[in-house]
Amino acid sequence: MYSVVTVVNSWVEHTIHFVDFEGSLSSGILEYGVVSLGAGKVQSTQTRLCQSIGRIRPEDRAIHGLGEDALNDCEPFSKKFEGFAGLRESGPLAAHFAGAENSLLKSVWPYPRKSPDFARPDQQSTDWGPWIDTGALYRQFYPQMTSLKLADVVTACGLQSELDELTAQYCPVERRHYHAALYDALAGAVLLLSLAREPKVAELSVMQLLALSTLDGERRAAIEQDKLF
Repeated sequence: MYSVVTVVNSWVEHTIHFVDFEGSLSSGILEYGVVSLGAGKVQSTQTRLCQSIGRIRPEDRAIHGLGEDALNDCEPFSKKFEGFAGLRESGPLAAHFAGAENSLLKSVWPYPRKSPDFARPDQQSTDWGPWIDTGALYRQFYPQMTSLKLADVVTACGLQSELDELTAQYCPVERRHYHAALYDALAGAVLLLSLAREPKVAELSVMQLLALSTLDGERRAAIEQDKLF
């Protein structure tokens, strides 16, 4: 196991919640996985199946393996506001290409409670983002990668065995595969922790990591306040 570099005021020291959802805008969120990171390691995880709010398309079921019959007795995701609002208050949210997770979350609750704006010290925000985005980060740090799909990046970086250890510890047996929410959240968390082993990246603050995660130039400029390197 590689060691994680820790630096005073580094993003590595902070609580970060890596999130993954299975579902769509039409079916609703059918499963969620959350991996809470802190001090350069996994601190806790959570996952639940959720009742659908609409039809699950056969092509979607073929990918994530979830159908209405297995979800009828589950609570809908809309009952989980307190939990997700609490996550947002305690640390920035993260995802691999976060646009999908952000859209699904906002389709249920457009806004969280007023929470710390981790991109701007001492300010408050009523948004779920900005997100730490491993897809955007790996695109910038490893431009030679030919595919930025989650599974491809894990394989290219030689992280599959590390992921296997974590999923064996935290994931339900029947959901230890890609396109299962907690498995994918752990895969993204492994990618983020791998960046913490790079001294230059480990030196970044949360604000700087959020800025690098924001691919839109104008939005990034609004976040940036210091030179990144």
